[in-house]
Amino acid sequence: MFERWKKHHTFVDDVNIITKLLLGIVLFFFIIFIHNFDFMIYIVVLMFIFLLLFNGTEFKITGIFILVTTIFALMSSLFMILYGDGEHMLVKFGIIQISQESIVRGFHLSMRTITVSMFGILIALTSQIVMIFYSLMQHLKVKPKIAYAFMAAIRIVPLIISSLIQLRRSLKMRYQMIDASNYKGIKRLNHLVIPLLSQNIRRAHQLSVAMESKGFKDGPRTYYYRTPFSYKDIIFIMSILTIIGLSFLLSNYLPITGIHDVRFGKLG
Repeated sequence: MFERWKKHHTFVDDVNIITKLLLGIVLFFFIIFIHNFDFMIYIVVLMFIFLLLFNGTEFKITGIFILVTTIFALMSSLFMILYGDGEHMLVKFGIIQISQESIVRGFHLSMRTITVSMFGILIALTSQIVMIFYSLMQHLKVKPKIAYAFMAAIRIVPLIISSLIQLRRSLKMRYQMIDASNYKGIKRLNHLVIPLLSQNIRRAHQLSVAMESKGFKDGPRTYYYRTPFSYKDIIFIMSILTIIGLSFLLSNYLPITGIHDVRFGKLG
C-alpha cells in the first residue's frame, strides 16, 4: 500500500502476515495486563525505535502516522484524567477532577494505545495487500472467492476516489454556466452521489462478470504468489519478545517513576 514511499527493504517485509496479525493480537491482550508505569514507558520507547529501524518507509510518512496516533491516544486519555478519582487531588472544578492518580492512569492508557498502534503501523508499512489475502487463502483456508472479492474491492477504492475528483472538476466547470439555484443544498450533493454510485455500480458489475468468466470459484487452485513461513518469522517473534523482556529488566533496574501499579500510583 505504501510502496511508493519505501526507502529500503527490511526483514519485517518478509514476515508472514499471519505471524504479524497473531502476534499483534497477543501483544494487545498482554498490554492490557501491564500495570507497571515504567514497564509501559520502556515498551513504548523500544517499540518506537523498532518501528523507525525496520519499517523501511520515509520518515515523514512514519512520522505522520505516529503523530496522529499520539494525538488520538492523548485525547482518549483525557476522559480518565479529567474525571478520575484519587487521594492527591490537584484540580477540582465541578465534575472535573484531576488528581495525581488520574494523570498516571490516563498517561498509562495512552501508552497502551500508542504501543499497539505503533505495532499496527509497522504491519501496515511492511505488508502488501495482495500478500495478505494470499496468505489467508493458503494458510487459513479462506475461500478464494471471498479473498479475491476483498482484493478487488480494495483495488477499486482508488478508482472511486479518482472518479470523485474528476466529477468535482467537471461540475465546477458546469456550474459556471448555470444558475446557482440549480446546485444549492441537496441538489449539489445529488450531482455528486448519483453519478458516482451509478459509475461504480457498473464498474463493480463488470468486474464481477470478469471474475466469474475467469473461474474465480471456491474449488482447489494454484497460486502464482507463495507466502511461506520462514526463519524471519521466528526472528520477528524473538524481536518483540526481546523488547518486552528488555523493558521489564529496565523497569526493574533503571526505574523512571517508581510507580509499580498505576491502579494505586501517583506522580512524584
